[in-house]
Amino acid sequence: MVNLKTVIENPLEMHYVEIEISDINDHSPSFPEKDQRLQIYENTLPGADYQLQAAKDPDSGTNSIQSYKLSPNDPFEIRVRESDGDKLPFLVLKKAVDREITTTYKLLLTAVDGGNPPRSGTLNITINILDINDNRPVFSRETYSVTLSENSVIGSMVVRVNATDMDEGTNSDIEYSFATLNSKVHDVFELDQVTGEIRVKGEVDFEETEVFKLDIQASDKGHPPMSAKSRIVIKIIDVNDNRPEIEITSHSKNIPEDSKPGTVISLISVTDKDAGINGKVICQLNKNIPFELKPSFKDNMYSLVTKDRLDREMISQYDIIITASDLGQPSLTASTTINVQISDVNDNTPDFLINPLDLYLMENNAAGSSIITVSASDRDTAENAVISYHIIRGHGNHNDLSSFLNINSETGIVYSLKSFDFETTKTFQFHVHATDSGTPSLGSNVTVNVFILDQNDNVPVILYPVSANGSAEGVEEIPRNVNA
Repeated sequence: MVNLKTVIENPLEMHYVEIEISDINDHSPSFPEKDQRLQIYENTLPGADYQLQAAKDPDSGTNSIQSYKLSPNDPFEIRVRESDGDKLPFLVLKKAVDREITTTYKLLLTAVDGGNPPRSGTLNITINILDINDNRPVFSRETYSVTLSENSVIGSMVVRVNATDMDEGTNSDIEYSFATLNSKVHDVFELDQVTGEIRVKGEVDFEETEVFKLDIQASDKGHPPMSAKSRIVIKIIDVNDNRPEIEITSHSKNIPEDSKPGTVISLISVTDKDAGINGKVICQLNKNIPFELKPSFKDNMYSLVTKDRLDREMISQYDIIITASDLGQPSLTASTTINVQISDVNDNTPDFLINPLDLYLMENNAAGSSIITVSASDRDTAENAVISYHIIRGHGNHNDLSSFLNINSETGIVYSLKSFDFETTKTFQFHVHATDSGTPSLGSNVTVNVFILDQNDNVPVILYPVSANGSAEGVEEIPRNVNA
C-alpha cells in the first residue's frame, strides 16, 4: 500500500491517494537455515513435539506459505500451529523409536505457498536417537558346556564367555562376575571381569567333583545397570591318578589243615576312586599257593577260598599277597598281605624211627634198672603230638610181661622188674604201643627183640663119676702093654 498526498491549486485542495500494490508470487518460501538437528531419547513417549524452524515468504495472501509437508517416514508427522498469523511447524513423535533399530532419521520438511504455480522451500532435519539403558546384555550362548581334565595346571584356560549389549557408551560396557554362591567354585576357578575368561585357580579333582555348574552374570554400567546370566557346565575328565584300595572285610587267621577246597578264608572288597576304565580293577594272588579269588555277584567283591588240600606238616603258614591293578594307562596297582596260619588236626600217627628194635641185655641185670628207651615222633603239634607209651604183649617165653617189665608212659623208658637168667631165657619179644593225645587218638607199635647175653656165672659140673662129698673118683684099668 502506497499513500500519496495530492495538492490541487485554484482552489487549493489536498487529496489523499492510496495505491494498493497487487502481489504476484515472485518469492519462494525459505528457512533461516538449511539444516536443523534434533536429539530425542529412545524412551520418549509418543505425542512429544519439537518446534521446527518456520519458513518465511515475502509474498502475501495466498502467495504466502500455506502448508508444510514432511517426507514419508514411520515414527514422525508434522503439525502446524497458527500464532499471530504465522504458521509454525512442529515435529510430532507418533510412534516410539528404538535406537538399537535406527540411530538416525533424515527428514525433509517442505514449506509450500499458495501461488499458481506454487513455490516451495525445504529444510533438512537430522534426528539423532539418544540411547538409554533399555537393553540387557546378551550372552552368545545360553549354556556353555566344556570339558576339563582333572589336575589341570593353575592358569589353564577353561572357557571364555562373551556377552554383548545393544546399547552404546557406558550402557554397553560389560563386567562379568560369578553369580554362584558355592565357595568351592571360587576356590577352583577365577573369572576375568573384563574379558570373561575363566581359568583354573585351584586343584581340580574328578573324585571330589565330577561336574561344576557355574552361573556367570554380565552387567552393563548404565543407570540403573541391567544384567543377564548364563550357565557354565564344566565336566571334569578323569585321569588315572588314584590307586586301587583293598579292604579286608573279614579274615580267618587260622584255618584247619583238613579244610575242604572252597572254604572261605576272607572277604575282600576293592575300590578305585577313578571312573570308567581307570576305575576298573582286576585282582590276582601270588603264585604257587593253594588259594584262589572267587568274584562275587557284586562288582569288585571277592572271596578268598582254599583251592587245594592243605597240609600243616608241609607248610604251616602262608603269606597271601593280593595285588589289585586298574586298567588305566599307565596302570596303577596296590597290594596287601594276608597271613594265614594252618592249624593242626590229628592226621599223623606216632612214628618210630627204627622198627623192630634189637636189645642185647646181659643176664643177671639189676632188678629195677632201665634197659631201653623207646621213642616215637609225631608230625602234628600240641596235644596231637603228645605221646604216651604202653607195653601191650610179648612173644616167646614171656607172654605176660607185667610181672617183669614196666614202661614210663611219658618218657618211653623200659624198666626190668627182675633179673634175667640166660640159662632160663635166652630171648623174648615185646611190643610197645605209642598213642598221641588227639581226638580221636592215633597210635602205632614198635617190636622190641630182647636177646639175653650169657655171663660166666656157672662152675663146671662133673656128671660122671657121680661126686660124693664134693669129690669123685674114677678107676679104669689099662693093660700094661698099651702103647703110649
